[in-house]
Amino acid sequence: MVQFHMAIMKRGPHWTANPDKDALAMQQKHVEYVQSLLDSGKAVIAGPIKDDSDVLGVYIFRAGSADEAKGLAMADPEVIGGQLVPEMHPWWAEDVMQKPAAPLTLKMVYLAFLRKGAKWTAESTPATEALQKAHMDNIHRLADLKKLVVAGPFGDDGELRGIFVFRVDSIEEARSLTASDPAVKAGRFVLDVHPWLVPDGVLPQ
Repeated sequence: MVQFHMAIMKRGPHWTANPDKDALAMQQKHVEYVQSLLDSGKAVIAGPIKDDSDVLGVYIFRAGSADEAKGLAMADPEVIGGQLVPEMHPWWAEDVMQKPAAPLTLKMVYLAFLRKGAKWTAESTPATEALQKAHMDNIHRLADLKKLVVAGPFGDDGELRGIFVFRVDSIEEARSLTASDPAVKAGRFVLDVHPWLVPDGVLPQ
């Protein structure tokens, strides 16, 4: 696995659901900045979350350090303008992302954040080890079905434990797949799923 850095973009102090002319101009600069990061390879994935959650978008950076990744996120015009605020996390995954297809088009996938559940414990016991093995076996099963295209853990030991990215026909199908996880069934983890638009060609087929 390779360490990437993820910026979860949330509403900033100047965010508005009804942008004025200046905010729309800032959005265009944001889009141009995202394109430049994808073209340079500094961002391996970037795209908006298309629901009404507090997460507005996600960047995944290929950076040499957490400080470099944070600098890339902070240089986003909408972060500078206060519309967005980045929440940074180290993230581990297989290095399977490709350069986006040209011309750039966006495709819908479903991003699931894996969080600590009510039955979470950091203690390692035979029961938690068995549950982790079942969790990993389920990940491999979903990958073999070509439903789960990327998965990986966060590296900062916080509330967020990792992500799943599904390529399926609907958010309902993605939610049903997350519910199949033995660790979710046991209450060790919870998963919340979001529609995510990402550049076509980046994720494995």
